[in-house]
Amino acid sequence: MSGIFGNTSGLAPSAHRALERLGRRKVPLDRIATPELVRSLAESSRETGRQVGVLVHRSGEIEWVVVGTATGLLLPDVGRLRAAEGRFRALRLVHTHLHGEPLTADDLTDLVRLRLDLVAAVQLSPEREPRAITWAHIVPGQLEGRAPYQVEGPVPWGHALPDFGRLVAALEAEYARQRRGREVRAKDGRAILVHVGEKSRPGAPGRARARMTELASLAETAGVEVVDRIVQLRERLDPRFVLGKGRLEEVVMRAIDLDAETLIFDQDLTPAQASSLAKVTDLKVIDRSQLILDIFAQRAETRDGKLQVELAQLEYTLPRLGQKDDALSRLTGGIGGRGPGETKLEIGRRRARERVTRLERTLADLARQRWERRRQRTRAELPVVAIVGYTNAGKSTLLNTLTGAGVLAEDRLFATLDTRARRLRLPDGREVLLTDTVGFIRDMPRELFAAFRATFEEAEDADLLLELVDVSDEDHEAQEATTRSILDELGLAAVPRLTVYNKIDRLEPAERDALGHRAGVLAVAAADRGSLGALLAAIAARVPAPLASAPFDLAELRADPGAPRPRPEPPASSAGAPGGPRQRG
Repeated sequence: MSGIFGNTSGLAPSAHRALERLGRRKVPLDRIATPELVRSLAESSRETGRQVGVLVHRSGEIEWVVVGTATGLLLPDVGRLRAAEGRFRALRLVHTHLHGEPLTADDLTDLVRLRLDLVAAVQLSPEREPRAITWAHIVPGQLEGRAPYQVEGPVPWGHALPDFGRLVAALEAEYARQRRGREVRAKDGRAILVHVGEKSRPGAPGRARARMTELASLAETAGVEVVDRIVQLRERLDPRFVLGKGRLEEVVMRAIDLDAETLIFDQDLTPAQASSLAKVTDLKVIDRSQLILDIFAQRAETRDGKLQVELAQLEYTLPRLGQKDDALSRLTGGIGGRGPGETKLEIGRRRARERVTRLERTLADLARQRWERRRQRTRAELPVVAIVGYTNAGKSTLLNTLTGAGVLAEDRLFATLDTRARRLRLPDGREVLLTDTVGFIRDMPRELFAAFRATFEEAEDADLLLELVDVSDEDHEAQEATTRSILDELGLAAVPRLTVYNKIDRLEPAERDALGHRAGVLAVAAADRGSLGALLAAIAARVPAPLASAPFDLAELRADPGAPRPRPEPPASSAGAPGGPRQRG
């Protein structure tokens, strides 16, 4: 016996019985609908004054009888998009249209969003008699800019209709062929990127382009294949869906057509927005902060770094644990779901807060260990030069070229998440400690910034900051402004700073010449040691000369700075505690 769903209030007992009889009918696989089924649907609509439909399984059984209003109907939950096996749902919807209207936008959205085999509308005459039938099905491999479905009809009722079984078999065979022919997928699937901006902001189109390029780089770093980019400029962001409802439906259809599993929003979504989007789209929905957190979870290597990522993810997740939907369950595995894992992401608020407290206590202990190592370094009077800058500016490459450190250096965002320190000999024979730090990024998640604040302690104790800028990036001025804003927020405005423009080898000759004639500009190619002579001389001129020499073993510093070690007891006075005034010799 099928279920009855929808607007059944106020129906007479005879109408209920008619709906129950409707649910007992069978439809063979070769028919879209039988004459008996269509007559029963028309009779039910005539008696109720409402649209009536059935969801028919390929087995021939009617799984649901659906009752709507005079102009539409709401389908029951037939299962999440990613839960269904195969390309289609194995269900087709056959329903009535009381005023003889064709398939509506809602019909086509349901077809694509729920991946139904087919949606058919029986168009009724003013006397509520079947007059014509029209139907639509999803089209595999539709060209970009075209709708991912095909509408057929209307065909006068009583005329021959196509063999439904052959039609759906041919469509699924075409989908299977295309999936086999597709290149190897990215390990975390396919995603559509979405940026929504406000028209009133100055330079909105250029800003949207730069942010979308950066979001695509983040997605690539996270292991996601970007299949489309959606940019929308609005007067103001939709408080519920970010995008407008109509545009969101278009994005969902596009995702189905491109076989995308994930929507990645450039904006940080509120818990309510994430919940609303997850319910409407049936896709995995993540925002910029989740994407960055996921990258950090993938790439953190030291114990310190992994704990900091877990703390940031829990802080991000806590406000979302109270949402009454399954948005969190769709974060399990893959992009947006690494780090603590499902069991920690879905634990109750109390246990999550207990875990946060334990992590904060452990990270505080590790911070004291780092402070003790810096205190020993300070006693040795070894000057510290910290390389800071926007992510992927070339900091690790510069460290490798100057010191032969051999640390990981890739042309991607956040290749370095853990501080590395190496000895560098200057042209005048002195030695300094050169450190590589985590890259900055605009709109860094608040939780991640707080958790990784300790990672920037190396910069706090530096005698000189090398602010590295990727001058080949068309958005380098905004990146430079972001870097300086973060340095100010970290309280490093007073630390001596040397701005270095990197990757000049990627510029056109005219651009390089213009850069070289600018006063106070130091331009280098970090991968070319021959271009670094002026940089070394500038470092030597700016770091303080040692007051005394003292033997000092850097073996400890060559290891991962976040690794657990025996902790000497720090001084009890406030002046000697981490974060207190720096003391020399």
